[in-house]
Amino acid sequence: MTEPTPDHSHTLSRIAGSDGARRHFRYFDYMMAAFVGILLLSNLIGASKLTSVGGYTFGAGILFFPVSYVLGDVLTEVYGYAHARRCVWVGFFALLFMAFMSFVVVAMPPSATWGCASSGDPLFADVVKATSPGAVCQTTYVSVFGSTWRIVLASVIAFWAGEFVNSFVLARLKILTQGKYLWTRTVGSTVFGQAVDSALFYPIAFLGTWTTQSVLTVMVTNWGFKVLWEVVLTPVTYAVVGFLKRREGVDVFDTDTNFSPFAKTGPA
Repeated sequence: MTEPTPDHSHTLSRIAGSDGARRHFRYFDYMMAAFVGILLLSNLIGASKLTSVGGYTFGAGILFFPVSYVLGDVLTEVYGYAHARRCVWVGFFALLFMAFMSFVVVAMPPSATWGCASSGDPLFADVVKATSPGAVCQTTYVSVFGSTWRIVLASVIAFWAGEFVNSFVLARLKILTQGKYLWTRTVGSTVFGQAVDSALFYPIAFLGTWTTQSVLTVMVTNWGFKVLWEVVLTPVTYAVVGFLKRREGVDVFDTDTNFSPFAKTGPA
């Protein structure tokens, strides 16, 4: 596989990870907002739905969740591990707040007159008549937003571990490749990061609820799809990375970075 775009590294100022950690970047806040937004939406909407297309069974969230890993690659490649670490922690606490808010809102008693799409569906007319529109709406609301504690725990643990592995592998590969062949580290980091993510999420969330075979099938299939997504989106990754590096004017190499997830910003 060859470089989709020319290497512009000679036009950039190469700086160490500790310098990058203390630097203010023009577009970092926008990238962090996009990263956290996609992370929350993909976990809220698609995490627990199983779908089958063309004989393949997989979690529906796979269509969008890998985009957060692509953004994670961009964050590490452009801004360095320290800035990526900050994004992972922001995403981690955002996931916890989302879980807490969902728990509180779902637990609140519904109004009997609450109307929604389900309460107006002829399919549920008999249920509405026997109970109330609010009772039907609450049931459907819980089915969408009422994730079990296992799914919440699995999402938080898998995201935290997978993203840190992804960022670490990418940062180390960048040093080994001297900043060349971006595709080797974006794909390579995804192979390891998504393997950790899938290996943690599906057993924690669904083992015992789904059959063991279903858990293993979805776990392996989703891992493969996520890596494939990374490969397919490689030209997009190159374009975004190239754009951001040119605008920021630097290329960060984590040669003196402390890779501990709990380290403070600065040199090792």
